[in-house]
Amino acid sequence: MTAQPTSPTSPLERAADSFAAELSQWRADRGMTKKQLAARMGFDPSYVSHVEGRRHRPTEDFARRAEAVLDAGGRIWQRFQEYDELRHVRSSGLTHRDPPVPEQWLPPGTGLVVEQEIAELRYADGEYRCVIRRALYNAGTEPVTRYMVKVAVDRYPGDPDRSNRHHRDHPLSFEELRLTAFWGAPYAREPMRWRKKRDRDADKELWLLFENDNGRFPLYPGQRTTIEYAYSVAEEKWGQWFQRAVRLPTRQLTVRLDFPADLDPTVWGEETSLSAEEAPLRTPFTRHEEDGRAVFEWSTEEPPLNARYKLSWRFRGSAAPAVGDRAGDRMRAAGIVQRGDPRLTEPARQLVLPEQGREARDVVEQLHRAAGRIEALHDFRKGMGLAAPQLGLPVAVALIRPPNPGAEPLVLLNPRVVIESAETDVQYEGCLSFFDERGAVRRPLRIQVEHDRWDGTRVVSTFERAMARLVAHEIDHLDGRLYLDRMPPGARPVAIEEYQDGGLPWRY
Repeated sequence: MTAQPTSPTSPLERAADSFAAELSQWRADRGMTKKQLAARMGFDPSYVSHVEGRRHRPTEDFARRAEAVLDAGGRIWQRFQEYDELRHVRSSGLTHRDPPVPEQWLPPGTGLVVEQEIAELRYADGEYRCVIRRALYNAGTEPVTRYMVKVAVDRYPGDPDRSNRHHRDHPLSFEELRLTAFWGAPYAREPMRWRKKRDRDADKELWLLFENDNGRFPLYPGQRTTIEYAYSVAEEKWGQWFQRAVRLPTRQLTVRLDFPADLDPTVWGEETSLSAEEAPLRTPFTRHEEDGRAVFEWSTEEPPLNARYKLSWRFRGSAAPAVGDRAGDRMRAAGIVQRGDPRLTEPARQLVLPEQGREARDVVEQLHRAAGRIEALHDFRKGMGLAAPQLGLPVAVALIRPPNPGAEPLVLLNPRVVIESAETDVQYEGCLSFFDERGAVRRPLRIQVEHDRWDGTRVVSTFERAMARLVAHEIDHLDGRLYLDRMPPGARPVAIEEYQDGGLPWRY
């Protein structure tokens, strides 16, 4: 008979056990071996093994490094604090220790905590004005004398080559930013000096200094203050997106976008982190109108370190500023990755279902939302398809809107063509990733495609004529191919202005 292990009996032992279990779980979730974790933390592998095996008790240094490496959202650090509190009580006879910041874990390796950030972006008269307010708490042991700020622009998101050329020709300058910075309460604000840190064509970094002509005012340990800084960028250098990156522990983040209501703005957003790929924001925007302005607001509590929140928008009104006169410019503005981006030539990653079902559903939701934006820009009489890589998502998922009105969209998970008919035809195709051209492509009139259901079982579906062409086009995208690869040597696509059958269904 095998003896059953006994569970820890004292609160201290239970706390140490909880720390070890939390550490083991996060290490497994990150797909790391004990040896890999130890190397990243700078510890001997045997020590990590002993801590997980409950043979060694955790130290503060160990807990801080484990939290930082595993990016556990404070969970490992919380477990250590619980253990350390009990250890302190037992050794000193005290009943408790007050945490430096009530109800907030103090993450490793940082002195500043952002208790609240409010980021506002206002568009008016061809210019964006950004105002950032941060309530700061110094949870460290040293005074803080400066704060780093980064300003980055990308005029054509999804088309890095074009953006790089544009910003080389029209570099962002410190002078045009018209930067202002203050610290303290609104009724007793003090100006802050600033100093350049990095100067590049499309991004600037600078230090806000806790000093001015009247003296220096460091933020000492245990103190709080609010800083506010603002800058301006002309619309010819600012693409229609706004990103917030969580670089310090943050309790609350709020973003407001303020646009003229007559531009009829529509707004959407995505978030990414070290442990998750791009996904839609978990909560929706609120919208209200006041004084002819449309104001969108979004908030989140306790965002994880290194998370990024990207907000994008489009102006649909007749008074909207032009983002480009060509169809390709409109697709680029809608968030479609454009030709020349290496993400379009890399094979997509297969999803493991049903284990990765949540990721798959998030991708499908993003495809549906993008398809809605795209269909508002163009009348697709031939149907329309969109593959995840065209949104910068490297997974094998595609969405196809059939050409017949009212038909349900088709979702394909991990699709693969298994049979092609010998009978083929040549039709002109368009691609959202270079929508200013049309190319004549030969494809089979009938294909059979093996693909996954949500539960991971494989099925085979048959598609004919227009649907066969649409499906084959999107599967090519998942394989890292464009329709140009299927055109005869020497053949070239034609400009959309020369294409004669625009807006008409394919003929069979």
